[in-house]
Amino acid sequence: MSMASTMISIFRSRTRSLLTMAGIAVGVFSVVLVSTVGTTGTAQVSSTLVTMGVDTLLVQSAGNSVSVTITDSDVSTVRRVDGVKDVMPLMASMTEAKMTGRRLDCYVWGVDRSADRLISLEAEHGRLINNSDSAAGSKVCVIDEQFAVKSYGRSNVVGKSLSMFLGGKYHEFEIIGVASSGLSGLQGMLTNIMPGFMYIPISTMQQLTGRTTYDKLAVKLDDMDADIPVVEAVKQALNAANGTADAYIVNNLLAQKGQLEDILGIVTTALSLVAGISLAVSGISVMTTMLMSVTERTREIGIKKSIGATGRDICREFLSEAVALTMLGSAAGASAGLLLSWAGCVVAGIPFQTDWLMMAAAVLASGATGALFGAYPAVKAARLRPVEALRS
Repeated sequence: MSMASTMISIFRSRTRSLLTMAGIAVGVFSVVLVSTVGTTGTAQVSSTLVTMGVDTLLVQSAGNSVSVTITDSDVSTVRRVDGVKDVMPLMASMTEAKMTGRRLDCYVWGVDRSADRLISLEAEHGRLINNSDSAAGSKVCVIDEQFAVKSYGRSNVVGKSLSMFLGGKYHEFEIIGVASSGLSGLQGMLTNIMPGFMYIPISTMQQLTGRTTYDKLAVKLDDMDADIPVVEAVKQALNAANGTADAYIVNNLLAQKGQLEDILGIVTTALSLVAGISLAVSGISVMTTMLMSVTERTREIGIKKSIGATGRDICREFLSEAVALTMLGSAAGASAGLLLSWAGCVVAGIPFQTDWLMMAAAVLASGATGALFGAYPAVKAARLRPVEALRS
């Protein structure tokens, strides 16, 4: 039976066929949309973490009964450990900034000139913190691009000023740069939830807060694959230098990134399988449609058999129609799912990515659904006796 004949047979009852295809389309659409959103989200989170510098170790106090602080001496101690490539002290504080007449929550990082290497900070406009800023304790800041757009409606706000609450009062800061951090895409999706990020010289943060210690150390290794012995060496060196035991924790953010990706992958697959249930349910409508088609075309089947068509020919004809019906629906559903996902990525300003394997599996599953649920009507049609069929 030709494809043209199959299409003609399918659309003899146009409304019924379209409704059946719509059911299939919804099932495939759900699988493709969930899979694409999950894949894009996982890739974006992964990219965000990498750009933030997860290919580093993060050293901080263990927070147990032994109270320790991180000092300049600790920075030097870690730098001397074999396998350590670079070290940057960090200070962090959740605070508030006043700009363009608005008060906005922000997360302030005290950094030095190593920020571009250890947390992959890149200047979209202006420049980053340099040695002169740190040496002078300048009241300058770099803000992330998303925060600039949210506050000023544009990304290039170099030369503008803002007031930041630190050390119990507001201080005026000049914006010297706008950074494209890994958080820009994620903040675009969660702009009302995630605070803006700002970066100021760590020396300035120490002066304004009255602190001489640090919150964390970001440590870059020569070889991240050889992290386990270096992690132990860093902890031992710090504990030995401070006369403590187990007072520090060293997190391998790259390993945690891998664990997070695995979890997100499992969640995406699980949700895709749940969405796939609707595809299986739509198979019932395929069977109903094909059974009704067999009933309506009983006389036609009798005529075909009387002029030489075999039961196998009739079975193949109806099975082809069932599979074609589901494949048309799946093509429409997959296209709609991809289009909506792509549009969402464009609006959010993030790269579009999809799991083509999962999408192919959904389309093939729809074809298998058509064959499975179309088998009984096809066999029923093939078993009709010509004489009985012609009498109907």
